[in-house]
Amino acid sequence: MSGAGSPSAPAAPEPELRGQVALVTGGSRGIGLAVASLLALRGAHVVIAARDGEAAQAAATGIREEPQGRGIACDGTALDVRFENDVVEQIDAIVDRFGSLDILINNAGTSGPPNNLWETPTVFFEDVMRVHLHGTFHCMKAAIPHMLRAGYGRIVNMASVAGKEGNPQKAPYSAAKAAVIGMTKSVAKELAVSGILVNAVAPTIIETDLLSQSDPAHIAMLTAKIPMGRRGTPAEVAEMVCFAASPRCSFTTGAVFDVSGGRLTY
Repeated sequence: MSGAGSPSAPAAPEPELRGQVALVTGGSRGIGLAVASLLALRGAHVVIAARDGEAAQAAATGIREEPQGRGIACDGTALDVRFENDVVEQIDAIVDRFGSLDILINNAGTSGPPNNLWETPTVFFEDVMRVHLHGTFHCMKAAIPHMLRAGYGRIVNMASVAGKEGNPQKAPYSAAKAAVIGMTKSVAKELAVSGILVNAVAPTIIETDLLSQSDPAHIAMLTAKIPMGRRGTPAEVAEMVCFAASPRCSFTTGAVFDVSGGRLTY
């Protein structure tokens, strides 16, 4: 029973990302959707971007309608990161509308059937590079000036174990992710004293709907490389991404956080 002089219950902690604005590319499904949802639950105003604008808007609506989603701010928009002008316009619009862009999650990606390098169509190689490497470059180039003016920012680039080890029959994807890792480390050093931290997350094979579109033998081969003996989940990747996107990550930049079940330990 409460009464005069009774101690009041402690106030609920303020969500750590309250007041921050986050852009998650490729956020309409899989890992990106899990990241967007967790960022929103932790207080950020999240903008989900995807090539399919309707899918991005549906994902944002789904997050707002989650049981714990009351008061959550989440929007969806169409964006193809391959096109620099579109990226610049979208990021400028986000800053104009919400006042800042504090968090950038470069998660947009594409894959395809496994193939030997010499049997890979050139157009496919070029498109993988345009999405993973050029898209990450476009988004960082457009976002960093806004973050520099604010003196704060967190950028998390989605890499992969393939970028460290190279997966057979996935040369375009492996090359693109290796390049993302190198670019992450370079930009992190350029921004080290600016208040903007740039890190990457490198998952192994993760349980998403994309697995149903992949060759079962190839999936089994990749799963066998994981010492924990299982595939990861989007939620497990999201926890690592959201740490790197938070103020709690304060003395780490240019790092690659592995989410690989023990496959990578370096």
